[in-house]
Amino acid sequence: MFVNFRRRLTQTSISQAARSRSKLASLGLAVAIAAFSALPAAAQTLREKVMAMEQGQEQDFANYFGDRPMDVTQGPEEIAATLARLGAETNTKPAVLWIMPRGDHLHLVLLTAKGQPIVRDLHDVPDDELRRVVNDFMLETSSVVPRRNRPAAQQLYQWIIEPYESEFLDAEGIDTILFCLGNGVRGLPLAALYDGNQFLIEKYSLTRIPAFNLIQTDYSALRPGNILVMGASEFQTQEPLPAVPTEISSILWELQGARPEETAWRGRSFLNQGFTLPNLRLWLRLQSPTVVHLATHAVFEPGNPSNSYIQLWDRQLHLNDMGQVPWNSPNLELLVLSACRTAIGDDEAELGFAGLALQSGVKSAMASLWNVDDAGTLALMNEFYSYLGQTTTKAEALRQAQLALLHGEVRFEDDQLLLTRGAVAIPADLATSGEADLSSPYYWASFSLISSPW
Repeated sequence: MFVNFRRRLTQTSISQAARSRSKLASLGLAVAIAAFSALPAAAQTLREKVMAMEQGQEQDFANYFGDRPMDVTQGPEEIAATLARLGAETNTKPAVLWIMPRGDHLHLVLLTAKGQPIVRDLHDVPDDELRRVVNDFMLETSSVVPRRNRPAAQQLYQWIIEPYESEFLDAEGIDTILFCLGNGVRGLPLAALYDGNQFLIEKYSLTRIPAFNLIQTDYSALRPGNILVMGASEFQTQEPLPAVPTEISSILWELQGARPEETAWRGRSFLNQGFTLPNLRLWLRLQSPTVVHLATHAVFEPGNPSNSYIQLWDRQLHLNDMGQVPWNSPNLELLVLSACRTAIGDDEAELGFAGLALQSGVKSAMASLWNVDDAGTLALMNEFYSYLGQTTTKAEALRQAQLALLHGEVRFEDDQLLLTRGAVAIPADLATSGEADLSSPYYWASFSLISSPW
């Protein structure tokens, strides 16, 4: 799958270059490469270190999935030129932030479109201290109990964001951060990092990437297309998901009935007995969807990728069997899993979660780090699809949905879910959800975009 994905990525890059909308982007890459080749030995060494870091990330995922990693071809100057091009195409200011625990210290590298990697080594943050704070952060964030203080969230913010914020992120107007995370931090609910006044999601659009060399970097605005929605509300051995029928119908209404005819999507849905592997394969081929939404249990467990799976109606689709599904539809931009559970704190489980887009070969994936209750998932997904295609990037669509929950614009009242675009009746099984405080990070910070933010 790694080799197939890289082949697809290379083909995408070639076609992308061939149809580049801006001669300035190509010129900028040539100038960047020429300028970098003239830099002194110290800068060349820094280039080599960035490429070695990328290669190490590729090796981690290749080892986990039992594949052969490809050679890293993009160094900091190529990555910077790509950030500049995509920033121009999307009217955003993206940056990449690598967060790499190194045993006795925490290694940070920031790269913006300016092209010079900015390194910060925190020697007072050894792995054992980092993991302790990460564990505390997870307890703070994955609990529905309201908290006045978030010491772990603030500590992580101070370590990871503050070294760059005023001098680089603010100074350059960065609004989108691609986080490349190493062992021990791959499961961070990044949106909930906290500066004492604001959450990170209030400042930036976010995504987590396996490595910059492993993501697709073409861009075209997400236009109305086909969506394939499948899910299950009943299971033989797992907890039911009673809100799934409402989730499916409301997503389709959001993309079809709530939009003018000229911007309406087309879609098909399958619930329970119709949610089978043959149906998934068939409709991926027949429909060539832009988005696939699977409303079901998805579990990322420690150990071999075969331990992790997506629950279909009659079987489990294991992570190492994702190649059995023709995800390589020419139009497929996004795979959404709306009810995931990840063994946070386990490096292998977190590799599986972060490698979801790699194994499927889709440009972007969206999933949850912990299994948010049915009511919270229904709220977040409705808001996400109301913004999808209305913002320039998928990451910004997720950000706006998360902000709607955080700021109290989405809430439950009696037997209704009040959304920014109106009300949705909720199933009787969820009647007690009226007491849920959707502004809590528990309900919105779990959801994460994986791979390309564009």
